[in-house]
Amino acid sequence: MSIVVTGATGHLGRLVVEGLLAAGVPAGEIAAVVRDKGRAADLAERGIELRVADYSVPETLRGAFAAGDRVLLISGSEVGRRVPQHRAVVDAAREAGVALLAYTGILGGPEADFDLAAEHKETERLILDSGLPHTFLRNGWYHENYTEHLAPVLEHGAVVASAGEGRVASAARADYAAAAVAVLTGEGHEGKVYELSGDVAWSFSEYAAEVARQSGKDISYANVPAEQHLAVLTGAGVPEPMAAVLVDVDAAVARGRLAGTSGELARLIGRPTTPIADAVAAALRG
Repeated sequence: MSIVVTGATGHLGRLVVEGLLAAGVPAGEIAAVVRDKGRAADLAERGIELRVADYSVPETLRGAFAAGDRVLLISGSEVGRRVPQHRAVVDAAREAGVALLAYTGILGGPEADFDLAAEHKETERLILDSGLPHTFLRNGWYHENYTEHLAPVLEHGAVVASAGEGRVASAARADYAAAAVAVLTGEGHEGKVYELSGDVAWSFSEYAAEVARQSGKDISYANVPAEQHLAVLTGAGVPEPMAAVLVDVDAAVARGRLAGTSGELARLIGRPTTPIADAVAAALRG
């Protein structure tokens, strides 16, 4: 039996693998599902088993899992293609007879009413229909969704969004990774649904003020109409379909869909979630 992390060379996947090791899981009991062995050479050097597979090539997934494995399905990054990709993973996990399939979905689950949630909702349905023992980790927004894109904010002196006075209860990517580690290494999580978010919800005006405070620059929040926001994103090189998704997310923020502070993330990881100010500081340090 292994603890299997899919997408193990991605930002979240690597943090989960590191978290498992830090939690005392022997490297030989961890398997990393990757598309490219070369990108995971450092993991192999530490004794972690590499299983090469691609969500988009179902036949490669047949050897990715074994009976009794505890598997983390990290959602794919290709918006619009994730349902067939996730279906292939779920089918392979069912055929292998895994002991647990944990899935990183999205905050709100069936109640999430924005476009980005659609594929997550369909994936949860696939998992439920499969009959697999499962845990749903419904992740809220990551601090890094914003702090990894500070360069244009600092250049133009503005946080541009179309979210009005909506608030975001984000948390650090490492916090969500710690939640996955807790589920993969703990007991009593089968059948559970965790709505995961940060302890504190912030507004974009508060975020702009924090960036200004730490950078010493004059930063304001530019709340713009959705059409203008779309034009700003596409003008910055974001493909129009993804830009439309991001603008739709801001509309959801304005409706309060990402503001929930249930405290479930902090309870699951056994500590407070990382403040947004810490993420800003880390981003400014580079």
